[in-house]
Amino acid sequence: MTGNEFAGRVRSDPDEPTPPDAASAFLGDEAGNAAYEDAIDRAREHLVESFATATDPYEGTDHETLRERIDDLAVFPDEGDSLESVLETVADEVLGDSVRVHDPGCIAHLHCPPAIPALAAELLLSGTNQSMDSFDQAPAASVLEERVVDACCALFGYPAGADGVFTGGGTASNFLGLLLARDWYCETEFDRTVQTDGLPPEASDLRVLCSDAAHFTAEQAAHHLGLGEDAVVTVPTDSDRRIDLVALDETLERLEADGRHPFALIGTAGTTDFGSIDPLRALADRAADQGLWFHVDAAYGGACAISDRLRSKLTGIDCADSIAVDFHKLFYQPISCGAFLLRDGDKYRFLERNAAYLNPERDDAAGVPNLVSKSTQTTRRFDALKPFVTFNALGRAGVADCVEYVCELADAVADEIRAEPALELCCEPELSAVVFRYRSDRLTRASEAGGRDAGDEPATPPVDRVNRAIRDELLADGEVVLARTEVDGTAALKFTLLNPKTTVSNLREALDSIVDRGEALEREVIDSA
Repeated sequence: MTGNEFAGRVRSDPDEPTPPDAASAFLGDEAGNAAYEDAIDRAREHLVESFATATDPYEGTDHETLRERIDDLAVFPDEGDSLESVLETVADEVLGDSVRVHDPGCIAHLHCPPAIPALAAELLLSGTNQSMDSFDQAPAASVLEERVVDACCALFGYPAGADGVFTGGGTASNFLGLLLARDWYCETEFDRTVQTDGLPPEASDLRVLCSDAAHFTAEQAAHHLGLGEDAVVTVPTDSDRRIDLVALDETLERLEADGRHPFALIGTAGTTDFGSIDPLRALADRAADQGLWFHVDAAYGGACAISDRLRSKLTGIDCADSIAVDFHKLFYQPISCGAFLLRDGDKYRFLERNAAYLNPERDDAAGVPNLVSKSTQTTRRFDALKPFVTFNALGRAGVADCVEYVCELADAVADEIRAEPALELCCEPELSAVVFRYRSDRLTRASEAGGRDAGDEPATPPVDRVNRAIRDELLADGEVVLARTEVDGTAALKFTLLNPKTTVSNLREALDSIVDRGEALEREVIDSA
């Protein structure tokens, strides 16, 4: 039978399956491509009209109202509606009640306004849908990720032979660092291959050290690694909220005396609350002396590396065995976009895995990219495209200007807080986070007086009640999206400044609102006591 005869026979076969009508919702032919262009245009229009042009950082809708409203939306309707109608519903019910991260009044979290070049890249990587777990699924993407990782290793001063992989963010990167640290230590000290043999009998004595201001993902990782959260030993911080080196030395001596096995030391380059940066060089020296894996959580402060003016803040980071860096913070990328960098790429051997259908050993021998053996994920997005496009569009200097500006902005607003008698600055800013509280003289006296709640429990101090209420009321009114935390056991407020369009004038307005609310709440709280 000839090829033409075979083709004709298949076409006339009555049992041949026919593509469903829904196949028109996919790229690949003229109709599908046109439908895609129309869908993207409509989505863009709704994003601008219902989100980007809004005048406040949030509508203020509470969670109960949102649940009641969204509970009425169908998730699996039997029949579909027009995409135009569906997008209108999303615009009305979701976009309108989303936090506008581009608004100067959105200053709560490490949640950046994404740069427009990165948004364009997001469109490309979503549309092409490359999966980074094998070269034949993502040929150019795999090679480009390797190129971006190499450039990042060089940016942080790593030597030849360093390697890395893109991750979903600091949580995944910190986990990966401690996973490799644990397996390296168990092989070195106990001749144990954890990947195949499991944890050694000494596992209950394994310890991780970090400051008491380090991110909670250290404890989370210890839990997920089977060590338990109690394996994380926190060290006090000094007056600058950096790990106290004297206390660290004392802690190491105590662990040795107790027969414990510290295997990793975590330095933080940019704590979540204060942006404080541990003395990385001194930590690297101690890790080397004690035979510890030195991991630096630079998810926040790692952006200093792009700036000639700020990079000295990271002195010593080049000595770290591994680094966590987030691009969806001060590098202005859409969520999610992070990276894990490894000083000695050979240590990826602790993660090696080959599957015949995915990354056979013969591909390794041929030098084919094998990114899945560097990650705890299998399917991964082509997130490396976003910083690549952004840096090429804005240039290193352009991104550095934005990072430097928000750090200068933090210093400027700290001056504003010092000048306001009703406000108290909790710590000198190191990066772009500013922690403070409303604390007038009258409120301070009332808090010091104490008191009792029902049940003879100590009363919640008025200073805590007022500061918590300030944040809640500003969010409910949609006026300012403000962060909350605790400093030395007392409620505090926080500006997290990432937006290069935010000005000192914008922040003065936010401070005025905070003081006005504080004064009204202070009278209410104290007079009702």
